[in-house]
Amino acid sequence: MRPANKTRLNQLLNLILRLALILLGAVPLASPAQKQWPAQHPIHLIVPFPAGSSPDLLARVLVEPLSNALSQNIIVENKPGAGGNIGTRTVAHAAPDGYTLLYTINGPLVTAPALYKKTLGYAPLTDLAPITLVATSPNILVAGPAFKGQSLADFVQQAKARPGAFNYGSVGSGSASQLAMEMFEHQAGIDLLHIPYAGFPQIMTALIAGDIQAAFMVPAIAMSHIKAGRVQALGLTSAQPLKTLPGIMPLAQLGYPGFEAISWNAILAPAGTPAPILTRLQTTLAKIISSPQTRLKFEEQYFTPVGSTPEALRARIKDETTRWVPVIEQLQISLD
Repeated sequence: MRPANKTRLNQLLNLILRLALILLGAVPLASPAQKQWPAQHPIHLIVPFPAGSSPDLLARVLVEPLSNALSQNIIVENKPGAGGNIGTRTVAHAAPDGYTLLYTINGPLVTAPALYKKTLGYAPLTDLAPITLVATSPNILVAGPAFKGQSLADFVQQAKARPGAFNYGSVGSGSASQLAMEMFEHQAGIDLLHIPYAGFPQIMTALIAGDIQAAFMVPAIAMSHIKAGRVQALGLTSAQPLKTLPGIMPLAQLGYPGFEAISWNAILAPAGTPAPILTRLQTTLAKIISSPQTRLKFEEQYFTPVGSTPEALRARIKDETTRWVPVIEQLQISLD
């Protein structure tokens, strides 16, 4: 080959090489973040309460349709303890990769930071990423047969006439059932004696036996006894009446405007979980929660399905923290 031709060939080869390098630089190899999510290993849905509890039962309603939608196994893992804080802390400290999620109630997100200032080990709004508000449910103010009256007004009148003579039950100091009653006592101007119990079934037993006169109860436990006439419903803690609880009026419409104490369930992830994963989870869950099958199962447990945006869930956590922390501080409750 002549020298001139060889030179032109080398120049052409160099040009082709440079073009190849440019093209390779423009199309980098796929990074781990670009891999399909979920991958091969299962998603762990942490429920920080015992198996068979209300949040556990509702979480399991979502598992099968969510697993099908994501084409991925989902394992429900119960991590109870410290009012839900142990399981919540587990998720807050987990890797933000989309394979660990939290299904919880409002307590660990709203009141726990004020009740466990020294030992909580996480900050709800900075260590967790909201995904969706799943469902809400009011509590029912229930009176037992020891109360001789027909209405909420009768209850308040008798309690005022005998300060400290009426007892009420809750599932523990700092629990939603106690804080709701403390707020009601303040608005009604009455003074009741607080008696904590291990759970709502024990409270119902005490109500029927006459050991206590009243309690804020979850509808799933209260309604069968209300229908049987063993206890009396005095009012709801929701702002509006609910079709799932016909005939029971909100306290807010019975002379206590603004009274509201709602229980709710939500799904969150560790802070730092990639936005595409959070978005996919939220949109998928919203469709599942709004489906007729899910709505029916939730309403059977007296919950109203929601399926909110992450922003709406974050706003609810902030708003309810503002509402309940002053009540805890006023009562000087600490569980550390």
